[in-house]
Amino acid sequence: MKKFMFLVLGMSLLVGCSSQPQNTAQQPKDEAPVQTKEQDTQDEAQSVDTKNSVTVVDQLGREVTIEGEVDRIVSSYYISSSMLIALDAKDKVVGLEMKADTREIYKQAAPEFLELPAVGSGKTFNVEEALALDPDLIILPYRLESFIPQIEALDIPVIAIEPESMDQFLECIDLIGTAIGHKEEANKLLNYFDEVTKKVEDATKDLEARPSVYFAGSGNPLVTCTGKMYQNALIELAGGENVSKDLTDGYWQTISNEELLKWNPEYIYAVGYADYDLTAITDEANYKEIQAVQAGNVKFFPSSIEPWDYPTPSAALGMLWLLNDLHPDLYSQDAYIADAKNFYKEFYNIEVTEEALGL
Repeated sequence: MKKFMFLVLGMSLLVGCSSQPQNTAQQPKDEAPVQTKEQDTQDEAQSVDTKNSVTVVDQLGREVTIEGEVDRIVSSYYISSSMLIALDAKDKVVGLEMKADTREIYKQAAPEFLELPAVGSGKTFNVEEALALDPDLIILPYRLESFIPQIEALDIPVIAIEPESMDQFLECIDLIGTAIGHKEEANKLLNYFDEVTKKVEDATKDLEARPSVYFAGSGNPLVTCTGKMYQNALIELAGGENVSKDLTDGYWQTISNEELLKWNPEYIYAVGYADYDLTAITDEANYKEIQAVQAGNVKFFPSSIEPWDYPTPSAALGMLWLLNDLHPDLYSQDAYIADAKNFYKEFYNIEVTEEALGL
């Protein structure tokens, strides 16, 4: 009897052992493993980051990947800071370039900028100060390239911009808009530039004569833009001929009195942020015979609210202003004022006066 009972018990154990794998094999193949809430949260965060990541190529040719939402931006360049306002991203800026309190456009369109910490300029950048702001993205001018390795070592995405020519400027709008997740706003601004450019080109396409123009830089009247700069394109699009277009050594170049006299331009424009007064041109004995001086065509390039010769969103207004000044018969001042006011309302959400436009 005992032998029988042991035999039954042994058979039962064998059956039990052999049935275990069969039950496992019959489990549904798509059954998900059990996860904790903490694991679910981590996976969700990783999914969001992957979904919102974007890779861009900055204007130094660097490939930069930005993970997740960009909610905190440090901009160390006036051009990018102004562009962030126009791209409806001013609330994301947590640090910017020095001397923000001198920018009239900030005072009117982004007064909160005046309270933000200054982290750099066109010559230097405070990496430690920027790091303390916990940025999701840093935007630098190309001149500060030497700071990029230090920022990258801190695992902070950084893009460099070089909006010196017309093409580079338009690329810059697309680059920043893509990097911060404001592609729609960037396309809106790019479309506006396309419309203004076509409007100006259509107005000047049948010109038989184009007046000669000399564009003076900020340091002194004998510093001028080269053919590589945005200002060169601005002059040509507006129906003028840039007398310094054949200069190609960098962006701003110093010339001699003899060169300016030889060019003998019909119009002379000085940047609105010049360190000198127009009398440095109009009262200079050597320049008395220049056509622009004799005709009274020596002016500061407007405006009071911000410089329109800069490659910023408002540079489209510089194109329109120059068209009106060179060819008032093709584009009236009234039309220009209306266009300028509409621009600032559309992209900066501010009302501007004719005085602010520098007229």
